[in-house]
Amino acid sequence: MLELTLPVRQTILRIKTTVLTEGKVEIVAPQLLAGEAVEILILLPEPSNVERRSALDILAEAPGQRLFKTAEEVEAYLQQERQAWER
Repeated sequence: MLELTLPVRQTILRIKTTVLTEGKVEIVAPQLLAGEAVEILILLPEPSNVERRSALDILAEAPGQRLFKTAEEVEAYLQQERQAWER
C-alpha cells in the first residue's frame, strides 16, 4: 500500500531584535495568537575574526608612530622646518 504525505505549509516570521539585559529577547508579533505553540530559532551573528583595536593602538604601530608627545614639541619641530626652508 502506497501512502502519500502532503507537504506541510509553514509560515516563517522573521523579526530582528536586540538582546536585552540578562540575555532576554522580546518578540512582539500581532499575528501570533495567545496560547498558540510556536518554535523559535535564534541565529547568532557570525564571529568576527577581526580584532578590534583602538585608534591609538593603530597609530602606535604605524611607521613614524607619534613623533611628538606635546604641543610644544610640535611647535619646536615646525619652527625648525620653517627655518630650514628659509635657508
